[in-house]
Amino acid sequence: MNEWINIFLSPYHNKSWGDIILELTAVILSIFSVIFAQKNNIWLYPIGIFSTIIYSYLTFICFLYGDFIINIYYTGMGFYGWYLWTYKKDKKKQKIPITYSNKKDYFYTALFFLSTCIFSITVYFFNGKLNNNFDWMDVLTTGIFFSGMYQMAIKKVENWIFWMVGNLISIPIYFFKGLILTSFLFIFLAVLSIIGYVIWNKKAY
Repeated sequence: MNEWINIFLSPYHNKSWGDIILELTAVILSIFSVIFAQKNNIWLYPIGIFSTIIYSYLTFICFLYGDFIINIYYTGMGFYGWYLWTYKKDKKKQKIPITYSNKKDYFYTALFFLSTCIFSITVYFFNGKLNNNFDWMDVLTTGIFFSGMYQMAIKKVENWIFWMVGNLISIPIYFFKGLILTSFLFIFLAVLSIIGYVIWNKKAY
């Protein structure tokens, strides 16, 4: 048992208490953000924005440039989604409804995915990275999460599928990078993504 505890705690031996507290705070905020997303509650955005700002710092110091880009993007899309979700679409003051993606949505999502992956590869290349499988996995999750965030902003049910896949891939990435709390977070988020898909699927038009 002690050996397993040491495996999980050893990455934190060389980290400051400040970084550990920041990671724990970001984990808690991320969980609440997803819970509010499941409930179609706009509080997902302000809470999520604080979380992504923290993770922007943490991923940068861990050389996870793809995820650093993701969190910068999340922050911007957080404000964009916040605006869209409060925008009154018609004279009846109806908010944007939850719907399924059409061909146009899939087209733009594919463009987001491909352009994001190309941009991430470029960033890694100029920083002398892409030397191992985890770097390529980081590139892949960057594209997946960018696509998921876009689909969530326009309230498409399929956004949860992107979160499911991206969260599962991220578990080993963060574990081996020493962000153990975040690795466990992604396990929990993967489960929440499945629940979120079921909830939104019932609410969709």
